[in-house]
Amino acid sequence: MQIIHTLFNLLDIVVHLYMWCFIISAILSWLIAFNVINTTNRLIYTVGDFLYRITEPALRPIRNLLPNFGNIDFSPLVAILLLIFFKDGILRQLHIWIVT
Repeated sequence: MQIIHTLFNLLDIVVHLYMWCFIISAILSWLIAFNVINTTNRLIYTVGDFLYRITEPALRPIRNLLPNFGNIDFSPLVAILLLIFFKDGILRQLHIWIVT
């Protein structure tokens, strides 16, 4: 039973870190768009590229479903809300169902 608790805790941590990747990616894109930071810096480019590569596969289908709001991209917000629903709703109920 301890293994199941550990696996659910690990999955909870992974989902939480993935949510932070969406938040950091959105903030980084704003900072790049307003020329606060520059992508010619190798560290900024590497971090931005990493965040793009891990968040874009989840954001692309959401962008296809959402209507066009001009220059405002609501897909990270929708992705974070879906992850919260998954983490606090489905994952928690599944954990309770398996443990009992």
